[in-house]
Amino acid sequence: MRLEGKTILVTAAGQGIGRASALKCAAEGARVIATDINQETLAGLGNQAKGVETRRLDVTKPEEIAALAADLPPLDGLFNCVGYVHNGTILGLDDAAWAFCVDVNVTSMVRMCRAFLPGMLERAAATGTASIVNMSSMCSSIKGFVNRAAYGTTKAAVIGLSKSIAIDFVGKGLRCNALCPGTVDTPSLRGRIAAAPDPEQAEKDFIARQPIGRLATTDDIAPMVVYLLSDDSRFVTGQAVSVDGGVTI
Repeated sequence: MRLEGKTILVTAAGQGIGRASALKCAAEGARVIATDINQETLAGLGNQAKGVETRRLDVTKPEEIAALAADLPPLDGLFNCVGYVHNGTILGLDDAAWAFCVDVNVTSMVRMCRAFLPGMLERAAATGTASIVNMSSMCSSIKGFVNRAAYGTTKAAVIGLSKSIAIDFVGKGLRCNALCPGTVDTPSLRGRIAAAPDPEQAEKDFIARQPIGRLATTDDIAPMVVYLLSDDSRFVTGQAVSVDGGVTI
């Protein structure tokens, strides 16, 4: 039980990587606060594993974040999993779309970290360690992907944010890392495949990104989330951690 006695908050826990990570953290003994804007996707999650509590949360609303932070005990771990994938080059990126991508992919994490950091520093002082994991991507400062101008830029910012938090609080027991998956088979990806002019070719193209020859599953990613939130990674901070199926070989 690598997370026994720890309280972990996960955003975007209704489906995909967030859901798999919430369940995996609970299986490792954590009290998990699973949040999502969509209450329908959260439905039933609390019944799947002991120790999972669900809360509706819109991470673009500062007042909701503040209210949740005030209502919860100090966290041992925070997994900022929320993200939005914008499709297109910079030429098709209008100001409204850009602002939305920044708000969801970057500013939401700034708000979450700012709200929960004081309590996490208390826990770090008491236990010796606390951990933040921010969802980035291989599509970031690590590697460029076609038609991902806004997404790649904002995910690069997540890596920068994570390094900034890591260096500012490394002496206080608070660790922060960015998780950078390859292409993961999630409901979000399936939606993008279905919306493509040729869904069959789109799926082949997504698979072809990974030299390993397949899409990642959420169960390929969740164990790394647990590792980064657990004391097993107590000497790991400020890293962009790749789980990419060989994309960067």
